[in-house]
Amino acid sequence: MASAFEYAPAPESRSIVDIAPSYGLFIDGEFTEAADGKVFKTISPSTEEVLSEVAQAGEADVDRAVKAARKAFEKWSALPGSERAKYLFRIARIIQERSRELAVLETLDNGKPIKETRDADLPLVAAHFFYYAGWADKLEYAGFGQRTTNGHSGSNPRPLGVAGQVIPWNFPLLMLAWKIAPALATGNTVVLKPAETTPLSALFFADICRQAGLPKGVVNILPGYGDTGAALVAHPDVNKVAFTGSTAVGKEIARTVAGTEKKLTLELGGKGANIVFDDAPVDQAVEGIVGGIFFNQGQVCCAGSRLLVQESIHDELLDSLKRRLSTLRLGDPLDKNTDIGAINSAEQLARITALAEQGEAEGAERWSPACDIPESGYWFAPTLFTNVTQAHTIARDEIFGPVLSVLTFRTPDEAVAKANNTQYGLSAGIWTEKGSRILAVANKLRAGVVWSNTFNKFDPTSPFGGYKESGFGREGGRHGLEAYLDV
Repeated sequence: MASAFEYAPAPESRSIVDIAPSYGLFIDGEFTEAADGKVFKTISPSTEEVLSEVAQAGEADVDRAVKAARKAFEKWSALPGSERAKYLFRIARIIQERSRELAVLETLDNGKPIKETRDADLPLVAAHFFYYAGWADKLEYAGFGQRTTNGHSGSNPRPLGVAGQVIPWNFPLLMLAWKIAPALATGNTVVLKPAETTPLSALFFADICRQAGLPKGVVNILPGYGDTGAALVAHPDVNKVAFTGSTAVGKEIARTVAGTEKKLTLELGGKGANIVFDDAPVDQAVEGIVGGIFFNQGQVCCAGSRLLVQESIHDELLDSLKRRLSTLRLGDPLDKNTDIGAINSAEQLARITALAEQGEAEGAERWSPACDIPESGYWFAPTLFTNVTQAHTIARDEIFGPVLSVLTFRTPDEAVAKANNTQYGLSAGIWTEKGSRILAVANKLRAGVVWSNTFNKFDPTSPFGGYKESGFGREGGRHGLEAYLDV
């Protein structure tokens, strides 16, 4: 018999989502087969169960989708902003109505815990559509009007045309919302390629577009692999490219777009520093550290994967952190008690495993709490490394998994120097009770987002983006409109 303090299984029912055996591409308002008939399978990373077979877009399909988006652009961009807003509001409301279904779907296809898809992803997805619906008829007040001949901003902001968007697998539906909501609000049309391991929620979103009565061709969804994304980025009739993913692919896209008139925003990798000063409340900081690196199994570009701890509290904080990690529950992502779900793919698991082994080989001390690993699926226990220096690979390279590297510092200047000693610049965190220290340190950190006494918190009204090899351009907030306007 289980003790009074053990969790009983609390699985969310998957019966609420009806996954079809196969899905087509979504072009010009209709689901259609790929021109060359290619398909691929999408599987559940927690069980390796085949969920569905999905059409794989090729160059001919990309061309069809871009032409459909171009045709739709003329009427969509001519609509008054208040009319475009109505569609966005409808989409937001349908997402709310179908949020439980979408949360279960995302958990099945991605492997992340249901409590994250249900309580974090889906509310933010709806919030982004609501937020940008509110902007659709107020663009002339956003400060991004078309430039006049004297170089000043005018009051006639115009859309760019067709937006080609490529999104990653770690937040499939949320990244879709980050891309599509501002694009539609500003009058652009969209061709979006979801990741090959997580195409289903984007295809369900296509159905939501039809449910909302969105005009044909305004949103087109093209599942596929890297070659699909490359064809979309290179298509001569795409006016704007938005990409979230790895730095290596981002560099390749930048090379493709260079010399063209396409606008480009890139949101790439990160190696975020989470700095804990000796006056920080330890228990609160530990919760923030856990949320910073183990949320979504650490598969987050802005994860706080480098923990910088002031030397005087290192032992106390590590003891508390290890106690907290020992309480995390790894397993069935549909179980509402689960904290750590499955890694998204076998390839990603292999990369995490290799980097963790390299950390050990280079002399860092590895620790994981005792936990049972399911027999099927892709799993990696929450892991932290101590005795890490800046020379270690695990302190420099983005692991994109539930692996935390712990370093120490003695002074604020040393903390800033170590935090900025990276090719990335996406996120950082500061833990201290002193407001003056927060402001002083934050101003010196070269990161697009700096959280204080929290981590990994998002809001559609806040801009997000990076420095250095973490990319350029901002998504979210008023700033997120600029990338889709002719300014």
